[in-house]
Amino acid sequence: MNKAQLVDAIADKVGGRQQAEEAVDAVLDGIIRAVCAGDRVSVTGFGSFEKVERPARHARNPQTGERVRVKKTAVPRFRAGQGFKDLVSGAKKMPKANETAVKKAPKGSLSGGTTTAKKATAKKTAVKKAAAKKATATKTAAKKTAVKKAAAKKATATKTAAKKAPAKKATAKKAVKKTTAKKTTAKKAAAKKAPAKKATAKKAPAKKATTRSTTAKKTAAKK
Repeated sequence: MNKAQLVDAIADKVGGRQQAEEAVDAVLDGIIRAVCAGDRVSVTGFGSFEKVERPARHARNPQTGERVRVKKTAVPRFRAGQGFKDLVSGAKKMPKANETAVKKAPKGSLSGGTTTAKKATAKKTAVKKAAAKKATATKTAAKKTAVKKAAAKKATATKTAAKKAPAKKATAKKAVKKTTAKKTTAKKAAAKKAPAKKATAKKAPAKKATTRSTTAKKTAAKK
């Protein structure tokens, strides 16, 4: 059965082919628009239409057998209701021509259909906004913690550098003091040794005087 045959099938019940065609177009348009918007269209006794997200996956080309990557996509899905399934399987008898095969919805359920759909979409948007806010909050918190850690590392590095600098200066001063102390001790030792040499040098003329006196005595004895 195609669309034209469907229109002909319901024309007598609606009151004419024109009215039946308009009714079929209106029903199909409403279902398509609702499913594309992400809503679930459920008809009691018939089934439900909904939008299903399919993640990216790998598939095989049936002609070549080559592995192909399929992108992420969304597809419509129809699930038959239990009454529809029972009629198809034969568990229930098909009603007469003047009766509808679709189970009638309870009284009052059709009055707030649009409002319930709007509420469902509002809930979905609110959930999405809340998830986005949480994600942004977690990102900002992570950035703040990273900045704090970097600042703490810099502070510790500067503190350790400041502590090491005085220690290096103190060791340098100690080394300078040691070298100066060594130089002073060396100078003192050299100063102590120098007077001893001078004293030995002064004693040498005394020997010459004694030699002169002995030579003078020898000359006097010869005379």
